[in-house]
Amino acid sequence: MELLEFKHVCKNFNGKMILKDINLKIPRGKIIGLLGKNGTGKSTLIKLINDALTPSSGEVLINGKKVGIESKKIIAYLPERTYLDKSLTVKESIKFFQEFYENFDAQKAQNLLSDLGLDINQTLAKMSKGMQEKVGLVLVMSRDADLYILDEPLGGVDPATRDYILDTILSNFKDGASIIISTHLISDIERILDEVIFIDEGKIILTSDADTLRVKENCSIDEIFRRKFKC
Repeated sequence: MELLEFKHVCKNFNGKMILKDINLKIPRGKIIGLLGKNGTGKSTLIKLINDALTPSSGEVLINGKKVGIESKKIIAYLPERTYLDKSLTVKESIKFFQEFYENFDAQKAQNLLSDLGLDINQTLAKMSKGMQEKVGLVLVMSRDADLYILDEPLGGVDPATRDYILDTILSNFKDGASIIISTHLISDIERILDEVIFIDEGKIILTSDADTLRVKENCSIDEIFRRKFKC
């Protein structure tokens, strides 16, 4: 049984087809890049996985069951824009996650935040956007989830910190779990990708093992993306 499966999923908004007959299987134990230009359906697809939207037709399944309350317990989601209460300190945010999620490891979160040199007694409101994103990523990666969904996890992070963030992602999800990363910074993340999914105009136009695709095209994933989505 696949960890995540889309079966003939379509999504309409006000008569406009955003996703068109999506058929997709995500296995366990993989890091997958969800790649496409803005407005191509990436965010809608992610929201369907998280049960923030419902399909107009078709099914989204987690461990063979429709998404819902139970699937939310095993999905750790980092949205593009922080959803954390900025009036809280980092320490209070950790406590909130500990009370809200049974699979949250508060000690792991504190260790990772310490590695990043973040003051857990500081309020999020007094932090830069990049620092807030680091806190959000650490909190998400400190959950013992089956599926991690990261939407632009490096968007506000300085280049010097990106390698540390990627290594944090690599070393802090459990065996058998999978990660879906939606990003525009393909060159920064492609070294950790096992598979890639290209989406355009609401359709999946390519799914492939990352190494196989690089060998076939004799270039990087970033270059392949640029060729396929050349304006």
